Amino acid sequence: MKIEVWSDFVCPFCYIGKRRLEEALESFPHRENVEVVFRSFELDPNAKKETPLSIHEIIAQKYGISVEEAKRANADIGKQAEALGLTFRFETMKPTNTFDAHRLAQYAKEKGKLDEVVERLFYAYFTESKRISDRDVLLELAEAAGLDRKETEAVLADGRYAEQVRNEEAIAAQLGIRGVPFFVLNQKYAISGAQPVDVFRQALEKVWAEEQQSSSLQSLAEEGKTCTDGNCAID
Repeated sequence: MKIEVWSDFVCPFCYIGKRRLEEALESFPHRENVEVVFRSFELDPNAKKETPLSIHEIIAQKYGISVEEAKRANADIGKQAEALGLTFRFETMKPTNTFDAHRLAQYAKEKGKLDEVVERLFYAYFTESKRISDRDVLLELAEAAGLDRKETEAVLADGRYAEQVRNEEAIAAQLGIRGVPFFVLNQKYAISGAQPVDVFRQALEKVWAEEQQSSSLQSLAEEGKTCTDGNCAID
């Protein structure tokens, strides 16, 4: 089973959704047969690397609400995160552009370190209040995840993996994805948003059951017990 997850590293519900999916997978008996791949998506491709605005002010402007309303909304999100063992420090978050972070994730995918880098990027932004567009921050996270620092520095310096990021964003557009997190299971079923753990569990069970049914039919065909190529085998 393959689960593709479109998300952005400054999206609180993406981190929450990631944890809920992981919780569902922990109790899924066939976890070793599930591949989770994170795809690139920028909530705001035009975001600046540095801004004088707080996350509360940005949310207030985006949704046309007061800063106090934004603070209350963020507090509610923080409680959801806390229930999953996550700590969101909204007061000190550093809103930023995530394009380079996504390039780093693409590089990490090629090196077999995607999961580690994705988790470190989320944690750095939401819990450590780091600016994840900063070159030194990205190098620090890459090195901590086991990537070669000098090679990572070269990747970030010369713009590598930009095409991969844009390609995945283009696929998201083709799929009609306008918000994240967005989960696609076996390129057939979609889950939009940070749904409850039970929703993910039910989806895993449904897709797994379909896979086994398909696998069983294939096995029977190979054994000559179904009609194939116009011929039916009779016991």
